This record gives sequence, structure tokens and C-alpha cells, in this order.
Amino acid sequence: MASITLKPGREKSLLRRHPWIFSGAIARVDGKPGPGETVDLLSSNGQFLARGAYSPNSQIRARVWTFEQQESIDADFFRRRIHTAHVARTLLKGDADAFRLVHAESDRLPGLIVDCYADTLVIQSLSAGMEFWKETIADILLEETGLTTIFERSDADVRELEGLSSHVGILRGTIGHSPLTITEHGLKFYVNIVEGHKTGFYLDQRFNRLRVRELAKDRDVLDCFCYSGGFTINALVGGAKSVLSVDSSADALNLCRENVARNDPNSSRDSCHSVLEGDVFQLLRKFRDEGRSFDLVILDPPKFAPTAAQAEKAARGYKDVNLLGFKLLRPGGLLVTFSCSGGVDAALFQKIVASAALDAGADAKIIEYLAQGPDHPVGLNFPEGAYLKGLICLKS
Repeated sequence: MASITLKPGREKSLLRRHPWIFSGAIARVDGKPGPGETVDLLSSNGQFLARGAYSPNSQIRARVWTFEQQESIDADFFRRRIHTAHVARTLLKGDADAFRLVHAESDRLPGLIVDCYADTLVIQSLSAGMEFWKETIADILLEETGLTTIFERSDADVRELEGLSSHVGILRGTIGHSPLTITEHGLKFYVNIVEGHKTGFYLDQRFNRLRVRELAKDRDVLDCFCYSGGFTINALVGGAKSVLSVDSSADALNLCRENVARNDPNSSRDSCHSVLEGDVFQLLRKFRDEGRSFDLVILDPPKFAPTAAQAEKAARGYKDVNLLGFKLLRPGGLLVTFSCSGGVDAALFQKIVASAALDAGADAKIIEYLAQGPDHPVGLNFPEGAYLKGLICLKS
């Protein structure tokens, strides 16, 4: 087996069981491993530290499969890991038939995302190691779940960093109907797994959507970056006085309308919901200039900073949108605001929101912290897995 020997002192992260080895930590590579092939990771004095997948084109040069020297990387290895993740989800998926089945490093399967949408699995292969084992993993997933269909959405930008091209399409089985229908907390949603955001739906926001349902009663709600209407519908079902859904995508707004109609068919509610297509930043400024206001503002923007190197630029975007959110809130109103950017940690996000409130002249306080759902666990050895940060702020 090929091996990677680290520079002196660079084994500390592996001793803490962090699963990444960066290129700058490597002293030499022995053998000629190809992309995704298994390598032993050795200390500077030759001691075995871990076994991982080699990625010659990425700054993350190796991702750890196992820290056990006697554990082979083969089909049985992946079968054990996927079975463990599947068993855990029977406890973590809650009242929904759509959930995350495998959450990459946090399930000790670096670079693998698997989401379950009722009777269909959607897979993302995000690393050279996962690409190497993808066909084997697909077979094991069907064996483990008893399902027959896997759709691949390996089109995330991070694949470019691994030297991988995009792959989108059916990996196993057939898709008999599109969009798919899922059930979450008693609500029905259409999900477009072929062209939708992420793998089709923001599964990580499941319990946060339910929280908005609990907060929305008798409030005028503004749902920004609404996508297919997850927060919108929960607000309507929760008894919101009105909901305005804003997004830059006409397709997303059409899906939002369909989801609203499916869950709130009473025609007397039509006047309670409206949609508006456009750039959210520009529309919020327009609302501010018009003197419009709301009781509940939801800000769930796309990822502004995938890496820490982009955090400074992202901070400006987060500050602008939160400043406008505070401006549009009535006294006693709630701002429900999120960041899904891995490069912006929870402490920085809170500082950004605090600065936005200050510049908006808003006296506000945090009344609740939000995060991704339990089917998106965070490994204690991999804090980077805590990517979704949320705050509920009360404006005095």
C-alpha cells in the first residue's frame, strides 16, 4: 500500500482524530497512489496514524477512512459504516419521510452525502475517495435501505477542488414521477431532485421550519430567499396574518405556490399569501424606502462563504441583509436569521448580526439559537460539520 509521511509535528490533528490532512503537512508520498486510492498515513518517524483516501488535486490531500491499522478499506468497511448511519437515522429522522441518511465526515464517510426522499435516495460524491468507491457504495445503499432508486447530484463546486467533473443523473433504478412528494411534520412538499438546490430540499432546516410555525400566529411574515416555500407554508399553517415570499428564481416561486396550494387549499387564504420575484437585497431596500414593516422576517440566504478565506467578503453580505431585516421589523418583531456558510462560524455570525442591529438603530436581543437538524450530526472531532447557524432575535 502507498503511504504518506507527515512532517515532524504535523500529526497532532490526526491524534485528535480530525479526518483531514492538508498538502502542507506532507513530507513525502511513497508509491504512486491514484485519485481516491487508499494510503497509510504515517508520522515523521514511520508510526501508523490512520488510513485514508488520496486526493492529489486537492489542498486536502487525504481524508481519513479509519484510525485502526487492522481495518481494511473494502466493501465490508463501507457496509458497516452505512449500516451504522442508517440505524442512527431511525432515531434522528423524526416525523418525516425525507432526511439525511449519511452526513459525510460526521458519519465517518468523508465526502459522501446521502439524502432520502421517501422512496428515492439522492447521493452527492464530493471527494476523490468517494468517487473511487461510488459504485460499490451505491449497491450497498440499496442493499441496506431496500430501496431501488438512486439519483446522483454530484454537481457541487467543491468537486472542482478535487479535480472532479460534475455528474447529475440516475445512478440506480428509475424515477417514475417528478417532482417527488415528501411529508414533513404533517405537510406535503413537492421536491425537484433533478434541478433543485442542494439535493432538492433544505432538509437541515426541518425543525427550524417547525419553530417558525410556532412563532407565526397573527404575524405579518416576510420570507426572504424562500425557495420552494418551506418556511412560508409553516408560517401559514401556524396562523400567520400574511406571508410575502421573496426569491430571485421564478421556478422556485412557482414551486412555492404549488406547495402552498397543496397544504392550504382553502381559497379564503389566498389573500394571505403573495410572492415577489427579484433580488432580495434590492427588494428589501425598496421596502425600507417605502416604509413597509413586518412582524416576522426570515433570512435564509445561500452560502456566501464556502471557506474561511471568503469570510470577510461574506460578512459584508450578511451584515447588509440583516441590517435591512432589522429596519423592516416592527417593535416586538422577530428576526429569524441564518448562515449556512462553512467559512463563517457561530461566533462571527453573531458578531455580524449584532453589528447589523447597531447600524440599524435596533435594540434587539437573541432569544434562541438554531442549528441543523439531528440527522445532520456534528462529529466532536470535526467541528466544521456545524455549518448551519441560526438566531432568533427580538426587536424591542
